[in-house]
Amino acid sequence: MHISQLFYSALFVASTALAKRLPADHILWGPGGPPSTLVQRQVATSVAAAPVPSASKTADRGCSNGPLTRSCWGNGFSISTDFDEKWPDTGKVRSYNMEITNTTCAPDGISRTCLLINGQYPGPTIVADWGDTIQVTLKNSMQANGTGFHWHGIRQLGSNSEDGVPGVTECPLAPGQTKTYTFKATQYGTSWYHSHYSVQYGDGVVGTMQINGPATANYDIDLGPYPVTDWMSNKTMFQFLSISNSSLQTGQGPPPGDNILINGTNVNAQGGGKYGQVTLTPGKKHRLRIINTSVEAAIRVSLDGHPFQVITNDFVPIKPFFTSQLLMAIGQRYDVIITANQTTGNFWFRAEPATDCATAVSHSGKSIFTYAGTTLANPTSTGVTFETTCVEPTTLVPWWPSTIPSADFASQVSSMPVDLAIPGVGTNNQNIVAWTVNLTAINIDWEQPTLAYIGNKSTDYPTTYNVLSLPTEGIWTYWIIQQAPDSPVQIPHPLHLHGHDFWILGRGDGVFDTKSNLTSLNFNNPPRRDVTFLPASGWVVITFPTDNPGAWLMHCHIATHISAGLGVQFLEATDKVAAPNSAWSNTCAQWDSYYNNSPIYVKDDSGL
Repeated sequence: MHISQLFYSALFVASTALAKRLPADHILWGPGGPPSTLVQRQVATSVAAAPVPSASKTADRGCSNGPLTRSCWGNGFSISTDFDEKWPDTGKVRSYNMEITNTTCAPDGISRTCLLINGQYPGPTIVADWGDTIQVTLKNSMQANGTGFHWHGIRQLGSNSEDGVPGVTECPLAPGQTKTYTFKATQYGTSWYHSHYSVQYGDGVVGTMQINGPATANYDIDLGPYPVTDWMSNKTMFQFLSISNSSLQTGQGPPPGDNILINGTNVNAQGGGKYGQVTLTPGKKHRLRIINTSVEAAIRVSLDGHPFQVITNDFVPIKPFFTSQLLMAIGQRYDVIITANQTTGNFWFRAEPATDCATAVSHSGKSIFTYAGTTLANPTSTGVTFETTCVEPTTLVPWWPSTIPSADFASQVSSMPVDLAIPGVGTNNQNIVAWTVNLTAINIDWEQPTLAYIGNKSTDYPTTYNVLSLPTEGIWTYWIIQQAPDSPVQIPHPLHLHGHDFWILGRGDGVFDTKSNLTSLNFNNPPRRDVTFLPASGWVVITFPTDNPGAWLMHCHIATHISAGLGVQFLEATDKVAAPNSAWSNTCAQWDSYYNNSPIYVKDDSGL
């Protein structure tokens, strides 16, 4: 194994205080698996008892899913069913065995050290149906890395311990050890999973998820997940982190990525490697599940000669719309339908770095879409002109209408006791949270995750944990997220929320004004997802109900930024967190034994 994987790089952080390391015997318990029976989502209300709206609270008409009836599902469930309110219970368990090893790979023709799941990149695709239970047994066969799998966008209602965030919901899985994650597919759509252990996933510890369910438009063929990602061809991600941190100390940006891979492959700048290939059936409609699994890059995608009909963003079904291109922040997903109605031939699928979102990658991504019966060849097709403004689509209208209660926000925001120009996180102890972000906030202790404190009924969290307790369960909480005016990195940050998705009420430039900006917010069926951009030198306001007990992370999904601490964790109804089991505690005990007896192992970033 290369020495670069034995040590993390020195990390630039404004605060040098590390999270307090507590003795191993301080951990007395560990969270258990999900409940054996499903519980209905709590009805979230504001202080004024405004209910979370629902499209359907009673059984839907019976129908079955097919090419001409994709809105149907069966057994009383359809696209009209709000999966926040109810979901099927199939009784089926989808089981997967995964093993991470140190090895080499060459997805773009350039060989380098990699960390791979089951020896492949990307890792295995998890396929399940809405209402299935997903069970993944993970073995860590790396020699000098802990790990843990986060299931991006999965709500984890009643299974906070399965969220897979070392230092928050679990201890890392030590080399040579095995653990099993179990959780319910209460949502449907497309997502991905990745390690949440420093910048490790950038070296290959990533895979995709497909949860089958109803859809808002019809299609004939499901092409499955289609990840796009930046790639470091000539260095490991840990080496890139070291270079990036050195650049940050001198006030410079990180170096550019080397390449963009599409579904795990691309040619390199010198012409080596190979393009990926997808076959289209003439006259048919094809569903493609596009995912940005990057570590640093926002990416624009398009398919020459074929507009996208967009039917979901992240896990949220939306009213279909057509577009020639899509901007994708890290972690975002779009399910699109492609109609093969062109003259037979080969067409480029393009994945370009979004330079207007402060993305820098030296080589763009391409793959080939070929009509069945056509000889495969490099296309001569012409692409669209890509947009040059880092703005998400304005046409993201959730299928299930929601009217967000606004009275509490309007009455409380003008008296917020927080200066939005000063970095930090705080609350008015009612409905509003204000988070002014820079790069240095959170720094967890792998040996003492937040759930250990909850289990011990301790609130003595180190200040570097950046813990915020949401004061009231079952209300709408509103987050004003502000880019600190003095932040060293004034770029759009892709913010991801664990345990929930959120409604985006508005965004803008400058410092949020509690009077003038209030009227610009949209409380009537605003866009909803689990990743959105915080504008460079600006703000975004989001909202979600506090209806999922546990410890949850919100963070920038640029790997080097969360490594540097751009994140916050918040607690909900900790007295209702699922009871522990011995397997969780055993994982922590094994990690303690490994970490405390490893003379070469050093934690020198946030750990996330």
